[in-house]
Amino acid sequence: MLNYRNINLGQYADIFKALSNPHRLSIFMRLASCCLPGGTCNTEADMRECVGAVGKNLGLAPSTISHHIKELHRAGLIRMKRRGQTIECWVDPETLDSLAEFFKQPVHV
Repeated sequence: MLNYRNINLGQYADIFKALSNPHRLSIFMRLASCCLPGGTCNTEADMRECVGAVGKNLGLAPSTISHHIKELHRAGLIRMKRRGQTIECWVDPETLDSLAEFFKQPVHV
């Protein structure tokens, strides 16, 4: 169980700052839809998307999509792995579980 006094609020502030951008939120939600907190994830291959596919239909330049993905990675929201010429990215299920637990906690500041 999460206790607000025992967690790194700075880490959550970085997460929420990264998600405050609508394009980053859209990318994160697309990746997170593959694995829901408390549930079972699809196969590992289904959970991962190539960087080019993640930004599909956002109407953004590839360099802008790469920037948003880098910011999500920097905040600890997604993981990335190079496979040949492509880079796969995915949301770690533990990250989703951590966020779900964060919002379940009663506010005792």
